[in-house]
This record gives sequence, C-alpha cells and structure tokens, in this order.
Amino acid sequence: MNFLGIDVGTGGTRAVVVSERGQAAAAASAEHPHFISRQTGWAEQDPRDWWRATQEAVRAALAQGVAAESIGAVGFSGQMHGAVLLDEHDDVLRPAIIWCDQRTALQCREITEKIGPKRLIELTANPALTGFTLPKLLWVREHEPELWARVRTVLLPKDYVRFRLTGERGMDVADASGTLLFDVAHRRWSPEVAQALEINEGLLPPVVESPEVVGGISAEAARETGLKPGTLVVAGAGDQAAGAVGLGVVRPGAVSATIGTSGVVFAATDRPALDPLGRVHTFCHAVPGRWHVMGVTQGAGLSLRWFRDQFGAGSDDGRDAYERLCAEAAKVPAGAAGLLWAPYLMGERTPHLDPEARAALVGLTASHKRAHVVRAILEGVAFSLRDTLTIFEEMRVPVQSIRLGGGGARSPVWRQIQAEIYGRTVELAAAEEGAAYGAALLAGVGGGAWASVDAACDAVIRIGSRVEPDAGTVKHMEGRYREYRKLYAVIKEVGFE
Repeated sequence: MNFLGIDVGTGGTRAVVVSERGQAAAAASAEHPHFISRQTGWAEQDPRDWWRATQEAVRAALAQGVAAESIGAVGFSGQMHGAVLLDEHDDVLRPAIIWCDQRTALQCREITEKIGPKRLIELTANPALTGFTLPKLLWVREHEPELWARVRTVLLPKDYVRFRLTGERGMDVADASGTLLFDVAHRRWSPEVAQALEINEGLLPPVVESPEVVGGISAEAARETGLKPGTLVVAGAGDQAAGAVGLGVVRPGAVSATIGTSGVVFAATDRPALDPLGRVHTFCHAVPGRWHVMGVTQGAGLSLRWFRDQFGAGSDDGRDAYERLCAEAAKVPAGAAGLLWAPYLMGERTPHLDPEARAALVGLTASHKRAHVVRAILEGVAFSLRDTLTIFEEMRVPVQSIRLGGGGARSPVWRQIQAEIYGRTVELAAAEEGAAYGAALLAGVGGGAWASVDAACDAVIRIGSRVEPDAGTVKHMEGRYREYRKLYAVIKEVGFE
C-alpha cells in the first residue's frame, strides 16, 4: 500500500507517493503564479490556482507507474495563515491573503487593545502578528464590508484544496493554531477571542487532530485528479508541523531548522511552552497530545531568490542558478570579509515582531565581490535562525539534535554555515521530501499502516549524514553573531518612508 502527501506551498504544489517502507515511489510538482502584490507589503494568491496545481501534480505523480488503487490514504500540508473566504455556494470570494502579507498592523493593534497583550497570549499562546489569519479577516471586514457580508466559510490554503477533494470542511489543530482564533493549550477554538472581535464561530470549520480521517475522495475530484473515489483523506497539518514529521522531529529535544521561502526553527514539546514576549510561536503539533514552538525568519530562502532575480547568478554553465551562487560563496572565508546581511525583506517575526523592518547589507567596500555578498546573505539567514535558538535557551526548551530541511539543506556550503553559526553538529535525513513526505506519513497513520505518528517516524526515518562544525570557525562566527544582533536597532533608528 502507498500513501499520498500533498503540500500546497507558496511557489507550487507538490505530490509525493510514499510506500509503507517509507520510500518515495513517485513525486511531482506544479507551479503557482507568483503571489500578487498590489501594494507594498501585500501578498495574495488565487486559491483556484492551488486546486489546478494539485490536479496537475497528483496526475503527474500517478503517471509514474502508481496505480490509484494502491493509494491507501491522502494527507495534506500547506502554507499557513492564509485567509480563504467562501460564499454560500462555496465559491471563492476574493484572492486569499497569504502568510507573508503585512497590511494588517492596525488590525493587530485593535486585537491587542481589545483583549490585552497578556490575556491574548494566555488565550491563544501567541501575540497578534500581521501574518496570522484573524487580522486578515478584520481587514476584509473593514475595507470590503459588502464582500465580508457574503462570507460563509473561512478556510486555510490546504483546507480549501482538501475541501475540493472531499466536499468536507475541516481544519487540523496544528494549522488552526496560526489563526489567532485558537485556544492552543486546549486544542479548540477560542470563544472569548471570537466574541471579543465579533467573529461568528459558524464561519470556522470543525477542528481535528492531524492524522484523523475527515472524508473521502469525491467522484468529481476522482475524475479531475485520477485518484480512486472514496480514498481516505486525513486532515494533515500546516507545512511546518508536517515538515517536522517528515524529518522525524516529533519528540521533545528534537529540533529542525528549515530554509524555504521563509526559515523556521522548530522544536517539539510535551507542553504548550510560552514565551511571555511572544517572540516565538507556540502551536499544537501534528502529533496528538504534543505541541511545538517555532521561530520564523520571513525572508530566508527569499533573500537568495531576491538576489538571483535582481542581480543574476553568473554565466550559465548548465548548473542550477542557486548551485552556482552557493559555489561562489563557498570560495569566500567565513565572515564574508566583514559583510553582514539583515534578511528583513518582508518585515520580520522572530525576534523583532516588526512588519516594517527593512533588510540591509552592511559593511560594503570596493574590494567586495558578488561572492562576498552571496556568502553574507547565507550567513545572515543563519544568524536570524540562530536568534530562535537563543530564545529557546531562555525558555529552557531542550535542544538535543538539530535536523536541517528545505532548500537550504541541499546546499553543502549553507549546511556548513548553519553548523558553525549554531555551534552544533547538524543532521540530514536520508530521504528529505519536505512537508509532502510528512503529510504522507500522517495519511499512513490515518490509513492504519502505523499505530501512531511516533511509530511511523521510527519505522521509516533514518539519518543520512551529519555535518560537523569547525571549532575555530564557530568561535569566529560567535563574534560575527554579536555584531549581527546590533543591526536591527541601527536599521530601526535610521527609519524609512
């Protein structure tokens, strides 16, 4: 029997077929158009593009010799925090406002003032941040009241796609944790928050644990995807929780550092550990009865993509553009000859909680070359992720191992940079298929192949390699990290119009 994991990301949707032995039997992706940014700081996508991409990716994966009848269950992962609004006919009312949108600073202040900052963290385990779903709903209600009056259902991105597959509304506790409407400690919607902000709880779907079966593939969806009608579909999880499952980060002490468009440091916990300053997020894990804390760097892989898109990647020698850029950076000594990069291209979450933060490249001289700039970008992203590990130390969250994931884990130089900036040995899973792989494991649990998420990870996840830090470089990068931590205050003092 096989299990299908579908990850509805920002840049595209990926479908991965995983066997009961944990082997990826097939995989395919389909791109989404780049998000729409009608004003500075805005980010929107059309949910119908996610559904189209899902159909394409699933059909392409099945076409690789996988029989639809062999799929025992389907699981989901996806970008978090997006606001998908449906009317009474289940039609999409407007483009979804997605995770990196920064327009809701005023709504965040309104939420904080109405509930109180301390009480808000007590109720939802998180402060009001522009990326979360609730502030987006308030923005639509304020700026598009006629449209808001027609809203009958609020879903997150992957939940919309799952709804198209099954006809069933639902949301898992891990993804719901990022809405700011969820009581994370008790794994349920928060009536107090909903009432304080006058959000009708009837708009919110039922919440379930991530491995729970929520429906089956409808006849119409079967025709559009090639899947068998009635195939079980589980709730799945937001991309970070599902990605952690795919890396085996499910028990306390296990930590992952994942670099995709954003960057995330994620730690599994057996309790809803809270940072009173709200600098890291506390969410339910995809593992029933567990939670996780995570810090987010908004512009992680985005920093390197931005550089590639704006300044190119050198002469085309047949290699991937990112591979060429990282190969250049590898020739530059650690520390990038004094250059520092603050990766605040889309504001910043951890540790600054500042949607207006600006990126900066500091320390340029006439002797610096492109390779120095690229190396500074790679190091700046790792420094930003290191900020989360620093907060974990303050919170006494155990860190026994760090496992790398995402596109950043594919680069040898970026792996080495992370090991030396974190000052620890870092691990790589033998098979790293990202959040879609974790979604497939959750499907396997729901489909009965494994008794629990722990059992699934124990059965199939193996360490492929480890990267050891150089002691001398670790000491040097400690000094650079101290300098990096001064950047935000300096940038903030300058101010930008």
